[in-house]
Amino acid sequence: MTALTLSTAAAPGLRADAIVVGVAKGAASKSGGLVLAPGAEAVDQAYDGKLADVLGTLGASGAEGEVTKLPAPAGFKAPIVVAVGLGALPEKDETFGAESLRRAAGVAARTLAGAKKAAFALPIEDAADAGAIGEGALLGAYAFDAYKEIGRNGKDAKNGKGPLAEIALLGGKPRDAAYKAAVARATAVSEELNRARDLINTPPNDLNPEAFAAVAQAAAEEHGIGVQVLDVQALEEGGYGGILGVGAGSAAGPRLVKLTYTHEAASKHLAFVGKGITYDSGGISLKPAGHNETMKCDMSGAAAVFAAVVAAARLGLAVNVTGWLALAENMPSGSATRPGDVLRMYSGKTVEVLNTDAEGRLVLADALWAASAEKPDAIVDVATLTGAMMLALGNRTYGIMANDDAFRSAVHEAAEEVGEAAWPMPLPDHLKKGMESPTADIANMGERYGGGLVAGLFLREFVGEGITWAHLDIAGPAFNEGGPFGYTPKGGTGTAVRTLVRLAELTAVGDLG
Repeated sequence: MTALTLSTAAAPGLRADAIVVGVAKGAASKSGGLVLAPGAEAVDQAYDGKLADVLGTLGASGAEGEVTKLPAPAGFKAPIVVAVGLGALPEKDETFGAESLRRAAGVAARTLAGAKKAAFALPIEDAADAGAIGEGALLGAYAFDAYKEIGRNGKDAKNGKGPLAEIALLGGKPRDAAYKAAVARATAVSEELNRARDLINTPPNDLNPEAFAAVAQAAAEEHGIGVQVLDVQALEEGGYGGILGVGAGSAAGPRLVKLTYTHEAASKHLAFVGKGITYDSGGISLKPAGHNETMKCDMSGAAAVFAAVVAAARLGLAVNVTGWLALAENMPSGSATRPGDVLRMYSGKTVEVLNTDAEGRLVLADALWAASAEKPDAIVDVATLTGAMMLALGNRTYGIMANDDAFRSAVHEAAEEVGEAAWPMPLPDHLKKGMESPTADIANMGERYGGGLVAGLFLREFVGEGITWAHLDIAGPAFNEGGPFGYTPKGGTGTAVRTLVRLAELTAVGDLG
C-alpha cells in the first residue's frame, strides 16, 4: 500500500528515488514554449535557471501526460528529476485545475513503479491542490499483481515492478488542519477505490457472489458498518425473483448484501445500489466469442457502491448511507432462466425475460425495491448495464439518468467536480411501449435503438413512489481495455466511487438539493 505524506523539506536535500516537477505548454520561447510550473523553483535554481531549456532540448513540450527524465543536478540526494506535463498553461491569474494535477500526479506515480520514495514538487496553492495531487498519485500508483510472482512472494519478478511505495508532497503543510484533512481524505477515498479495482480485476473463479459478500462483510466489521447478507434461502423466502432468476444457472448461488453506515448527526439518508454480476456469460442468451473475456468486470457497480460506503465511514461523514450489493453469476445450465420465462420480482411485478443477457436490470430491480422500502432521501444505482451506452458516449464517459432533472444535474456536477467524465441522458416515455408484454407486467427488453435509455426506464419502474433516483450506466469507463492514462490503469478503474463519495459529502453538509 502506497504511503502519502506532507513534507516541508527542500528538494535538494530530500532522500528519494526521484523528484517530480510539473511543466506546461506556454507561448513560444527559447525553450520551445515550455514553462516550469510552480513548485519547481528549487530544482530550476540547481540547473542555474535553465531547467526549461534543458527539458526543451530533450524534446519536452509540456503536453498532458508527457514524461521526461533527466539526471538530478550535483548536490541532490535524489538521482533523477521527472518532469511531467500538465498541459496548457492556465490563463493569467488562474491556477492549474484539480483534474490536471490529479492526472499529472498519476502519470508520475505510474512511471515510478518500483521506486521506494518519490518527492512531488507539483503546484500546491492550497489544501485542495494537495488533496488532488495526493489522490492522483495514489490512484496512479495502483497495481494489481496478486496473481503474478511479484505479488505472491513480494520480490521483483522478471517483468514486473511493485507500485511506488511512498509519496512525499513538497510544499505541503504537515501541521495545518486543512492540509492534513485533505491528505486523509485522499488516502481514504483512493484506498477504497483501489480496493474496488482489486475486486473488479479478481478472476471470477475466485470472486463469486459468496466470496464478494465475505469481502464486504469483513470490511464492514472492520469499519463499524452494519451488514446483512441474504443467501439463497433468505432470497427465496423474501421473494427476490429477479436476483434468483439471474443466478439460477450458476453453481454459485446469488447474494444480496446490505451495508448500513449511520452517523449520529445525520439528517439525510442516501441509498446506493450496485449491480454485482461477478461473471456474465449472457446466460442462455450466450454472448458471442470476443464479448465475454472481460465479463468479470460486470460487478463494477457493486464494487463502487461497496467502496463508497466504506469511504464514507472512514471519513465519518454526517449522513446515513445504505449500500445494496445485488450479487449473482449469470451462467447457462439446465437450471438457468430461459428466454420466455416470467419472473415475479420482489416488488410483486412480473417480468417476461426476453433476453437473459439483459440480466443486470433484473438484479437491480429487486435491490431498488428493497432500498425504496426504507424511504431514503435519494437512491443512486450504479451498473455496467448496456453496450448501448458505450455506443452513445464511448469508453470514458458514463451516462446519468434520473426521475428528477435537478438531481440529475446535481449528480453530473458532483462527477465533474471529482474528475469523472459523465453526461446527463433523458428517459423518453415513448420508449416504454417497447417493453410491453402480452404475458407479464413488463418485459426486460424494448426497442433496440436507445437501449441504454430503455434500461433506465425499466429500472424506474422499481423505484418507490416519491423517491428521488438517479441511474449511472458505467458500462464504458468501468473497465479499461486499452493502455493506462493519467491515474487510470489498464483493467478495473473504480469509476463512480468518487462521484458517490462526493454526493455523500454534499448531502452531509446540506449542499445537495
